[in-house]
Amino acid sequence: MTLRSIKPLTLALAVTVALAACQKTEAPAETAAAPEPAKPLVDLAALKTPIISFQAADLDTSIAACTDLNGFVNGKWLAANPVPADRTTWGSFELLAERSLEIQQKLVENLAAQTDATGTAKLIGDVWATGMDEAAINAAGLTPIQPILDEIAAVDSPEAIAGLLRSSYAKGQGYVFGFGPSPDFKNSTVNIAYAGQAGLGLPDRGYYFDEKHASVREAYVAHIGNILKLAGADDATAAALAKDVMAFETRLAKVSMSSEELSRDVSKYYNPVSVADADALTPNFKWSAFFESQGLAAPEMFSLAQPDFHKEVNAMLADVPVATWQAYLRYQTIDNAAPFLADAFAQENFNFYGKTLRGQQEMQPRWKRVLNTINNQMGEALGQEYVEVAFSPEAKARMQTLVGNLGEALKARIEALDWMGADTKAKALEKWAAFTPKIGYPDKWRDWSGLSTARDSYIANLMATSEFNYKFNLAKIGQPVDKTEWGMSPQTVNAYYNPLANEIVFPAAILQPPFFDANADDALNYGGIGAVIGHEMIHGYDDQGSRFDAKGNFENWWSDEDMSGFKARTDKLVAQFDAYESIDGLHVNGKLTLGENIADLGGLAVAYDALQRELQNKRVAEIDGYSPDQRFFMNWATVWRRNFKPEELKVRLETDPHAPANFRAIGAPSNLPTFAAAFGCKAGDAMVRADDAKVAIW
Repeated sequence: MTLRSIKPLTLALAVTVALAACQKTEAPAETAAAPEPAKPLVDLAALKTPIISFQAADLDTSIAACTDLNGFVNGKWLAANPVPADRTTWGSFELLAERSLEIQQKLVENLAAQTDATGTAKLIGDVWATGMDEAAINAAGLTPIQPILDEIAAVDSPEAIAGLLRSSYAKGQGYVFGFGPSPDFKNSTVNIAYAGQAGLGLPDRGYYFDEKHASVREAYVAHIGNILKLAGADDATAAALAKDVMAFETRLAKVSMSSEELSRDVSKYYNPVSVADADALTPNFKWSAFFESQGLAAPEMFSLAQPDFHKEVNAMLADVPVATWQAYLRYQTIDNAAPFLADAFAQENFNFYGKTLRGQQEMQPRWKRVLNTINNQMGEALGQEYVEVAFSPEAKARMQTLVGNLGEALKARIEALDWMGADTKAKALEKWAAFTPKIGYPDKWRDWSGLSTARDSYIANLMATSEFNYKFNLAKIGQPVDKTEWGMSPQTVNAYYNPLANEIVFPAAILQPPFFDANADDALNYGGIGAVIGHEMIHGYDDQGSRFDAKGNFENWWSDEDMSGFKARTDKLVAQFDAYESIDGLHVNGKLTLGENIADLGGLAVAYDALQRELQNKRVAEIDGYSPDQRFFMNWATVWRRNFKPEELKVRLETDPHAPANFRAIGAPSNLPTFAAAFGCKAGDAMVRADDAKVAIW
């Protein structure tokens, strides 16, 4: 299942650091001169990308906070900062990511220049050097993946296709289903295997059927044909095969669950079966043979999630012509590799997925793409290098204090709930007491020994890394859960809650403006990082996190009456976000975004309470004419300063469990009487919800 994060995990780029590594130079001994001052590896003052932080000068005073907090705080900046050509969104998160990439570039260039590098430094240096060698990549063409294409061309029967799928997965190359470890929903101390739906090239099942996506489908078929033509097919053959591939994926889409279904019912991930029962369900694809081919002993049980999907794949092995399977597998292989192949393939992949689907006008420069790949493939390896120069003990200590303060505020709110019975409340507090916070970076770094990279082929390095990562994950199946592992790298500007471990995780890089600023007042920090901490804690009590107990097991700890009361409150939040119109008459999906909206609302309320505790018995003056309470809410809005390309926004409205940023800026505050009091808002103001529509949960 997906970790519950402050922003989409798939968009969480590695982010900004305060790089402070120094090179010491000593004068010749005979001069007895003092050592020269330490020379920074990176001059932070010379970075091109500014950090966003709340500034009173940015406020658009022509818009009242009581009318539109987002417009009041962010309107001027948003109007002056359109989305750059090589982006689909632009705002607080993206600017931090941009600064990070500038700094990371210096770091990996330094690693790549070390001819005697070992360990993670060598791995990163090899991937960087080969990824930046554009001439070699262009000269190689399809050669790096030709052996895979030859294997696909050789299959001649359903049995051979099943065999090819097994051997491909063993190399870390998946196709029609996802496979990997995760804690057992019923015994979260042990990892089991999960197999679930996959195999679609479009973002969600609705893209294959809804009339509003007809033009996207047409463009996708053209894209498939273009990829096949680049690989050598003539126009007529490519066009015919593209239609076959689209029909193949459409059949998969018919039995796939939507993003909303999977996001709002975590039980859809858990369907425990024996291997024998799985074999009976899909006789054309024996799971007993699959486990053996992956080097795994057949388990007593694994989760065959979305069983109807697997039944359809089983049927397709029998009744879809081998030639169609070959076309699908060939296209998927080339398209998945296209961003790392010669320019023509990379450009075609971008033209559809970047430009047509999401509105991005220009491909990012190669150095950014290679850095993103390093972060995706070996983010923790880069993170190990990163924290050596970027994360101070003082920053970690400050974060620990903030987490503690937010935790106490949350406990007090749970204890004061008037809608929850004593027995359920006791369980909620038991879960609160069991929260495990992780701050900065892992206590134990991952061992990368056994991964071999070189300076001769970018794709070869990435395939080696994919296989290494896949086998690393397979080794977890049937083993105790390693509580020290992280789901994000330290250089990621994001945070998450993992319900199966009941842990809240805050990577090092999120400790910077607008989230945290050591030089700022408490109000800004609690409205930024404080609200993020509260957000992740509340994920333990959102509509899905609340289905897991203190130990991370999928168990109901609610009384029927309390669950009914909880649902009545969350239904009001669904209705609130359903009413927000985003673009071209499209509305936010309140059910899809419910978990994040619960976390925003509860997290902001908890952070406000924590701020009041911090300010208790302190005399705090206004700053720039604004009170601490006002600055708290204004920095909350600053965090959600973000522009979108229209195409990107439309994709997110259907697939992203996070509401668009402008609605996150206003959604939670509009429910809080403390916001109305801070700005003197009155009943009837747009940012003051009527009493019968006001939502209060945690």
